[in-house]
Amino acid sequence: MSAAIPSSESVLPDGPEVQAASAPAGQTPAEQVATGSIHGVVMDKDGSVYEGAKVELVWSGAQAASARTVTSDSNGQFQFSNVPTGSFQLNISSGGFGTRTVIGVLRPGESFDAKAVVLDVTSTTDVRVTASQVEIAQEQLKQEETQRVLGVIPNFYVVYDRNPAPLTPKQKFHLAWRSLVDPVTFLGVGAQAGIEQATNSFSGYGQGAKGYAKRYGAGYTDGFTGTMIGGAILASWWKQDPRYFYKGTGTIRSRALYAVAMTVMCKGDNGKWQVTYSGLVGGLAADGISNLYYPAADRSGVGLTFANFGIETGEGAIQNLIQEFVIRKLTPHVPNYGVSKP
Repeated sequence: MSAAIPSSESVLPDGPEVQAASAPAGQTPAEQVATGSIHGVVMDKDGSVYEGAKVELVWSGAQAASARTVTSDSNGQFQFSNVPTGSFQLNISSGGFGTRTVIGVLRPGESFDAKAVVLDVTSTTDVRVTASQVEIAQEQLKQEETQRVLGVIPNFYVVYDRNPAPLTPKQKFHLAWRSLVDPVTFLGVGAQAGIEQATNSFSGYGQGAKGYAKRYGAGYTDGFTGTMIGGAILASWWKQDPRYFYKGTGTIRSRALYAVAMTVMCKGDNGKWQVTYSGLVGGLAADGISNLYYPAADRSGVGLTFANFGIETGEGAIQNLIQEFVIRKLTPHVPNYGVSKP
């Protein structure tokens, strides 16, 4: 897949050879630490260095910006300086050759060596250098956990990255727990319990502080069981991804149909689309478990449980439509990923 880097002492086109880049004027010490550099060399299949190849850098993270592009020099070498840390992608291309993709994770102060990238005639190949799938998924997960609507409301279960790595079971449980213990989650449950108290919903709980506490506990348990069972336990067992994969392109009709379909479809950890058994069964299980703690007069039999499940599925479709057409515009600091490919 790759060859040894030819020995060369020439100066790279984008800056000096492998050394810590000085921070731009006005950059704080914290910003200086949060950058690194990326370098490598482009070769053809015969082992000769290749001049003039286009090397595009796209990166994720809170400091993401538009893609940067350089061309390989007469020694086939390229370099990017002052690159924000986190997961990144290099797209290397040239006329008559297929595009090579290198994906890795850049750490603070690191000079990442992309090694020798070999261009093949009319072929397209993905190469993952240094970073494992787990490391890449972890970097992408960190970014998802910064996503908040209007900078406040958690929006962790949405993937804007165009090249998302599958989550491990540990990462699925982490994401579920992170969403459940977020302060805004507790505030949202509290507000809902207050509305139920004011309208005397679930009257069997009574009024006063005790009634409010029961409503609060029931509301939080609803979210906890649904998220943990569907988004972590069953998603890990059946190897399914519980996140919403933002589409962002196409006609309004195609995007709307996609959003609605995502209420019953998901991506498997193998990257293939499949019925979201984990989400559907998790929702039914959570509705069934709720009969253990809701007042007797408000408990649902099997028929009502399935009716409630149908209503919740419809609500999920509406939420996906809002997610596809509205939420991204209200979520600051979303990196310039492009779009995910359905």
